[in-house]
Amino acid sequence: MTRNDVARVSDDSHSMERAATRSRRVTLILAILTLLVLALSVPGSLRDAFERGGFYLFSQAFFEDIPKRLTGPGRFRFIFQPVFATLFGIRDGLGDSRAGRLPYLYGVLFRQRHRRELLWSGFNSIVNLVLMGILLDSIAQWLILGASYPVAALVVGPVLITIPYALARALANRVVQLRRSLGGNNE
Repeated sequence: MTRNDVARVSDDSHSMERAATRSRRVTLILAILTLLVLALSVPGSLRDAFERGGFYLFSQAFFEDIPKRLTGPGRFRFIFQPVFATLFGIRDGLGDSRAGRLPYLYGVLFRQRHRRELLWSGFNSIVNLVLMGILLDSIAQWLILGASYPVAALVVGPVLITIPYALARALANRVVQLRRSLGGNNE
């Protein structure tokens, strides 16, 4: 290995460390913003729950408000969030296939030995997207409904992301494995 090769490896290592630090910083900022918005939502949500006699999530009002969410400000998050989650899932599913790992959902559901590793890698891939989903859902609730319900945001935001991500990751890996088994070794 030449001196230039060592310098190049060192530069690549430092670049990766800087990118990881930047990514952690973005995650921390998103987490703080999300927690702040959720905390600001709690008093109004509790007042509403007291007046209503129950919580908003899965109440009749929650289901009546779904059309408002789909047509009001922020409706594009119902398209963009699942699309980005699907793209991340495909990327990670292709990586799983290259590494010879099990399809994501199969591994999570039926292989306890691999479950923690798979869940952690999935979380790392989509944590910022999930935080943005929760944050956007809280803000959209304020814009559409005039109030924000933190528990609903904690459910709706992640659901828009985790289901498409998990399905896309599992299917991408499976499709590549099927292509290989049928003799099409190219990805």
